[in-house]
Amino acid sequence: MKDIRIGDLLIGVKNRPVIVAELSGNHNQSLERALAIVDAAAKAGAQAFKIQTYTADTMTLDIDQNEFHIGDPDSLWQGHSLYSLYKEAYTPWEWHKAIFDRCHQLGMIGFSTPFDETAVDFLESLDVPCYKVASFENTDLPLIRRIAATGKPLIISTGMATLAELDEMVSTAREAGCRDLILLKCTSSYPASPADSNLMTIPHMAELFDCQVGLSDHTMGIGAAIAAVTIGATIIEKHFTLSRLDGGVDTTFSLEPPELKQLVEQADQAWLALGRVSYGTTEAEKSSQMFRRSLYVAKDMKAGDVFSRENLRIIRPGLGLAPKYFDLVLGKKVAMDVTRGTPVNWDLIGSRNN
Repeated sequence: MKDIRIGDLLIGVKNRPVIVAELSGNHNQSLERALAIVDAAAKAGAQAFKIQTYTADTMTLDIDQNEFHIGDPDSLWQGHSLYSLYKEAYTPWEWHKAIFDRCHQLGMIGFSTPFDETAVDFLESLDVPCYKVASFENTDLPLIRRIAATGKPLIISTGMATLAELDEMVSTAREAGCRDLILLKCTSSYPASPADSNLMTIPHMAELFDCQVGLSDHTMGIGAAIAAVTIGATIIEKHFTLSRLDGGVDTTFSLEPPELKQLVEQADQAWLALGRVSYGTTEAEKSSQMFRRSLYVAKDMKAGDVFSRENLRIIRPGLGLAPKYFDLVLGKKVAMDVTRGTPVNWDLIGSRNN
């Protein structure tokens, strides 16, 4: 599958995994805090920063009853109406340019998740380099068509999507003009359990749809993200905040700066460790070969003495004959006087048949 370029980033299995810090609603309705989160993400080493573009009115209706009310006692947002939640969490559109400008100044790619066509139009006016579709919108085919028509790279979270729905969304995006598609494995629960992550879907999706695949991760910590890198994830998205103690709609499953820094470093190490199929001695191992075991003279011997289990040992270091010759050397006569600690070679035996 082809690599995908977004700005200065090249996304693909031969390149370091791209770490995306997700702002979501962790700005707590403060532009100053939002910009501080951008600064912290860049300092931690994230290569990209994502926000969300919607208003409460573009997301839902202002109703606080029945299905518009979050009554699930296990939900982080229990007691909210959908409308009040989105009103609290949304990123004011007038902040977008300032956030993207700060990303650019710090060398990060800044982009967003639009939730309707008006948001796409607005983001186009800011010339964003790519788009993200959230899991809850991945069946909104008209929205996917509108985004794909921009011709810019498209990242889609696949949470809750059946295989048939995935096929439909991918086909829709490609038919509408998307040439650079990235799918993100995602478990749409908050926080998500590692047991529900099913990361083995990542290489399967990559093969099925011939595209780059990453992970939008809502689990606690970085373990799932690192595991995803080891099976081919080329991009990792994690919610990010300055401190979970500050509160906010998504703070519970967001990383703090030291954790994001660790994710960047460990994801890079995991990717480097993948390497290639390789057998035999690496260049770095060559100096270690001498510490293998080999055959050594264990007692002083006179010419004509016979090698036995008392005077022939398999020990470290590895400057003598390989251990596989032990039985062959046993019973052979030594061709010269030798002292204890001499590595055994064929010259000491004189002839392999003596």
